[in-house]
Amino acid sequence: MADHDVLAIDGVVNIFNAAALAHRPVWRDQFLGEQMRVDEDTTKGVELDEMLRRMDAAGIERGFLIAAKCGPLGHPACFHMPMEVVNDALKQHPDRFFGLYGVDPTQGMKAVYELQHAVEDLGYVGAHGYPHWFELPLDHARWYPIYTKCCELDVPIQHQIGQSMVYATDYPIRSVGQPITMDSVACDFPELKLVGIHVGIPWTEEAIAMAWKHKNVYLGSDAHSPKYWPASFVNFINTYGQDKVIFGTDFPVLGFERTRNEIEDLGLRPVPKRKLLRDNIIRLYKLDQRGVR
Repeated sequence: MADHDVLAIDGVVNIFNAAALAHRPVWRDQFLGEQMRVDEDTTKGVELDEMLRRMDAAGIERGFLIAAKCGPLGHPACFHMPMEVVNDALKQHPDRFFGLYGVDPTQGMKAVYELQHAVEDLGYVGAHGYPHWFELPLDHARWYPIYTKCCELDVPIQHQIGQSMVYATDYPIRSVGQPITMDSVACDFPELKLVGIHVGIPWTEEAIAMAWKHKNVYLGSDAHSPKYWPASFVNFINTYGQDKVIFGTDFPVLGFERTRNEIEDLGLRPVPKRKLLRDNIIRLYKLDQRGVR
């Protein structure tokens, strides 16, 4: 691995090999290539061995792979990543990857039972939600059975907060991830570990307020290049919010090595930087019980 002082754990990673690309819609090239300026070598697909090589070069020890559910099935812009695609990666590299189960709130109890199966039988470490894909804000009643099951299983749930980043030419998606919607959820489920990923842009101040107010609310630093993070977010990580933020890339949206290098350029103090890159996610997801130190 590269000579990094801290080996990071990436809490938000999208599997992007050939098996995964077979289930992703064609708008991915427009979004990644045109909107996010991802290089062509990445947009055409990244097999697991190459992903691990890139992680090693960036000093990233492990990654959380998402069996994502992006909207209800049948919508022409949406897709569900089959759990089998992630399961294969977890079986091949159990020392490098953990799984996050994507939840579809429109599936009712089916989503609850599948989440329980993923955690109890397959070893997934948490849940993941994309509110904007379903145009259901985080405090909508359809999410509540899933929150209840997360509490019972004692696993965190990640949700994208902030604006919807994806444009699919003929299918605009409303931004329903305003961070203030975490407020009611955190009040109604004080036992729930709620992680708002994607920095919360353009409502970062609101996201910080939620993580500061609620003991059970955390933030993810993925999807937006660190060199463009709002100063308030950097200060939160470096000072009073140092226990409340986890590292992520949202690969392939952000490259592993570039993201690590840009974090180094922020000049974070050693202890908050280690908490961001490693310690917080180990504590939040109880990875020490899975052999991670």
